[in-house]
Amino acid sequence: MDSPFKQLASLLDTRISGHTSQAVAGLQAEMGTMTTSGLKLDSYKYEIQDYMTADWRVELELPAFSLTGTINGGGSAKIDFETARIPDVKIHFKEGLQPGDRVLVQPVNNGSDFVVLCKVVV
Repeated sequence: MDSPFKQLASLLDTRISGHTSQAVAGLQAEMGTMTTSGLKLDSYKYEIQDYMTADWRVELELPAFSLTGTINGGGSAKIDFETARIPDVKIHFKEGLQPGDRVLVQPVNNGSDFVVLCKVVV
């Protein structure tokens, strides 16, 4: 006869495995394509018009560079810029997406909502 502890351990293992697979199943990101009116996921036949995008705030680092141009009224000028860091720059990601762009999408809320994380380029 099996030990009751082995039966309990087996039951716990089965239950935990089931819950774990359910929790992880909804976490897979997938590829999609932006359309003129929304988002088309590779694994879903319908277009999604109500999607979200990630809000990216970054620190921008500009390398040292120079600009040369013409001054109004005649003459030219050269301006040298030093390396600079600009904190808390917001990227307007959604506005930059174009039809045909390939994107990485994360389903959330058990697959009822979708968040475009980034544009994917080769």
